[in-house]
Amino acid sequence: MKIPEKSLLDLEFDTVLSQVGTHCITPMGKAAIAGIKPSDVEEDIVQQLTLVSEFLASFENDNRIPNHGFDDLTADMSLLKIDNSVLEIESFRRIAATNETVNLLLKFFKKFKDYYPQLNVLGETIEVTKAPKEKVDAVIDRFGEIRNNASEELYRIRKQINSVRSKIGQSFQRALGHYTSADYLDDIRETVVDNKRVLAVKAMYRRKVKGAIMGSSKTGSIVYIEPETTLQYSRELNNLNFEEYEEVQKILRELTAFFQPYRPLLAQYQEYLTQIDSIYARAVYAKSINGLLPVLSKDREMELIDAYHPLLYLNHKEENKPTYPQDIVLHQEHRIIVISGPNAGGKSITLKTVGLLQLMLQSGMLIPVHEHSRVCFFGQIITDIGDNQSIENHLSTYSYRLKNMKYFLRKCNQKTLFLIDEFGTGSDPELGGALAEAFLEEFYNREAYGIITTHYSNLKVLANELPHMTNANMQFDNRTLEPVFKLIMGEAGSSFTFEVAQKNGIPYSLINRAKKKIERGKVRFDATIAKLQKERKQMMDTGASLKAKESKAEKEGEKLEQLNQKMKAKLSSYQELYDHHQRMIVIGNRFNDIADRYFDNGKKRPLIADLLRLVETENAKRKKKSAAEKRKEREAKKKAEAETQQAIVEIRKEKKKKKAAPKPEPVKPKIDFKVGDQVRLFDGKSVGTIDAIEKRKAVVNYGVFTTQVNLEALDLVQAAKKSK
Repeated sequence: MKIPEKSLLDLEFDTVLSQVGTHCITPMGKAAIAGIKPSDVEEDIVQQLTLVSEFLASFENDNRIPNHGFDDLTADMSLLKIDNSVLEIESFRRIAATNETVNLLLKFFKKFKDYYPQLNVLGETIEVTKAPKEKVDAVIDRFGEIRNNASEELYRIRKQINSVRSKIGQSFQRALGHYTSADYLDDIRETVVDNKRVLAVKAMYRRKVKGAIMGSSKTGSIVYIEPETTLQYSRELNNLNFEEYEEVQKILRELTAFFQPYRPLLAQYQEYLTQIDSIYARAVYAKSINGLLPVLSKDREMELIDAYHPLLYLNHKEENKPTYPQDIVLHQEHRIIVISGPNAGGKSITLKTVGLLQLMLQSGMLIPVHEHSRVCFFGQIITDIGDNQSIENHLSTYSYRLKNMKYFLRKCNQKTLFLIDEFGTGSDPELGGALAEAFLEEFYNREAYGIITTHYSNLKVLANELPHMTNANMQFDNRTLEPVFKLIMGEAGSSFTFEVAQKNGIPYSLINRAKKKIERGKVRFDATIAKLQKERKQMMDTGASLKAKESKAEKEGEKLEQLNQKMKAKLSSYQELYDHHQRMIVIGNRFNDIADRYFDNGKKRPLIADLLRLVETENAKRKKKSAAEKRKEREAKKKAEAETQQAIVEIRKEKKKKKAAPKPEPVKPKIDFKVGDQVRLFDGKSVGTIDAIEKRKAVVNYGVFTTQVNLEALDLVQAAKKSK
């Protein structure tokens, strides 16, 4: 599949690859990501998508894939081609680490092949062997040093080296003691020069100390001398060190020869781990954009639900801004979509979203859509997006676009997806629109799939007339004229030219003059579209409101159903408990009758016979139950009794609260008392007559005695009769 560089540039595919590459943990993986190109080989695409999807799933389960980090073996493998070459110790350590990493991954994927079937298949052709690591470990220790037992000769040499070093130390200590006692040495006594221990001799005594002069201090007051007694041992040590170096080189040469037949396997290791790193990076990127594997359709159909532009999504995520998803459908009955509407409404982003997601999908990357989305693969993806003015070729925007249309006509077929932004612009609206219409008809006749954005009315009309082409518009708020960033399929969009101009402060008189300069039919057509969009917006708002209410009602219904089930379960439990208690009462009554008879006659035999008869009668009613059933029944009874006791406790608490609660004081109506009214106290029964009222107090005559009472404490029994 050869995608034009212009299409990759228009859709910012390289930016996506750059972002994916940042998640690689090796330079080889990053290079592999940078070299990804979209493919049209369906089998390869599906395999890559499945691999990434399996790796993504590993982030959420307990079977995390082991680390796959490795070092580049390219230079080491190049040296292995050359006879008698010698690899360095670090090269062998890299090879051993790579061998261990690959073995670990292969064993892991084989163990969990039910979870990662395709990742397991990816490494099935690689030989699982521990020989490389075991061979390296036998020669090189974990600190990167050649082991003493790497060869018998090396063991002998190092044993001699240790012996000579011991002799050097002993002889130096004797010389140090001798010259210290002679007071020939400076206060520091000794130091190290060229990795050799030397005596710090005072300059005046240098002739009295036998040995080789190795240097002096900056002031010349101290001369550094290696004692003569250690010189012969030092020469022997130098010879042994040379022999050790020669033996180490021999061992490394033999080890290199051992690995030369493994060069194809090492190349396989590197290729495998590079693939794993590439898959890992794409999985991490998918997680960051909420990417997933949609339904792969065998038919030529694309149904993107809640599709996000990944670059825009990540950018807005950093800025804590919302990103609006889109729903786009392309299939055999609607092969071409004509999107119209005002500028800055999201038409171009919608176009780029479709194109970029298709490129990512055909490059083995998961895309940020709803899981029920359906996708297919295209053999060609061609675009014409943005300002295409070419300064180098001295071409105007329109000339450049015509050149692109020529390329489109040459490539367009049933397997093509074309994406064109601002189709037909750059020339006279009438003439450019007519030519754009002719191009669109040609793409339509070739059964290509595509999406275009336009302001031309004739293209909107054409989309309405042709059966397999459909209009769409980017929704605007009809009050504020702000974009809603929602694609509406099935109807053309108004450009809101005059409305937007009026919103931006253009004088109304000027707008009216502009309206008169164009055909009346066009104004009416645009106005009709605008009206339809407003009605659609109102219907959608109403629909959303009804849906919200329906959802709320469903939730309430579910809650009531759950409550009903709980009540039924409790009633059933209480009924069982009640039946059990009733049976216990009946048995208790029978037992009481038996006890009464025994009390009266005192005979034990009839007592035992009656008791046995009672037990047998009750056992005949019972069914044999398993231990588990009995345990379950006991637990159910305990639970029911506990709930009953709790309910009783709660009821008693409520009763106590009601008793303890203070009674509300009776509301005292304001009464206009008068002399002669018959009254009584609120908490009394005796009735008296008011003789006089002074300062909110009344003098009440009870016949036998009189008393003075506050008017608020009195209740009216009968008002005084009015005199005629």
